[in-house]
Amino acid sequence: MFDLTLSFDNGPEPGVTPTVLDTLARADIKSTFFVLGKKLADPARRKLAERAFAEGHWIGNHTYTHSVPFGINPDPQACEKEIARTQSLVAELAHPDRLFRPFGGGGNLNRQLLSRDAVDFLVDGRYSCVLWNSVPRDWEDVDGWMDTALEQCAAQAWTLMVLHDLPTGAMRHLERFIERSREAGGRFRQDFPPQCVPIRRGEIVLPLLDYVAPPP
Repeated sequence: MFDLTLSFDNGPEPGVTPTVLDTLARADIKSTFFVLGKKLADPARRKLAERAFAEGHWIGNHTYTHSVPFGINPDPQACEKEIARTQSLVAELAHPDRLFRPFGGGGNLNRQLLSRDAVDFLVDGRYSCVLWNSVPRDWEDVDGWMDTALEQCAAQAWTLMVLHDLPTGAMRHLERFIERSREAGGRFRQDFPPQCVPIRRGEIVLPLLDYVAPPP
């Protein structure tokens, strides 16, 4: 038996997100969509985020451009441009905990993930920083990611998985992955494993040393 929380990054995408939402609805699963601000600026994509919100999914902030991890971003205005700008577009769709997921440069959990300025910004803005403990790299292995994902689920009691509602073709396997997860004893839930949320509503609740760039 294992618990599994699904999350979807880098959307919304008109050709993919509707199918993901349809699949989740049939399976009676609620998830979180960590959206990109530059996509929410497009009215058609924002409508998809509105649909996800209306169907009970949570909407989180995944930066505006998804381009440079904060720990190696030299721009002193990066937090305003990447976090605040996106949050203003998420607007009324935002979860009360102001969910934010940093860009890991390929799913990496290391000291490039955040800067000291980013941590201060998240604390001051009372954000919750939501990380992950499963990245089956569906954007690379579009047909084989299910096996990797199931192995990661079997290795821990509660998995917070990062998938991507992107036009790679990977999400055509989502329904079968859900079926296989349930056959293996998986129980789907919407909340997050505590160890994946080091900042909760602006309070640092877990050590951040492994995720924050050292001072210059």
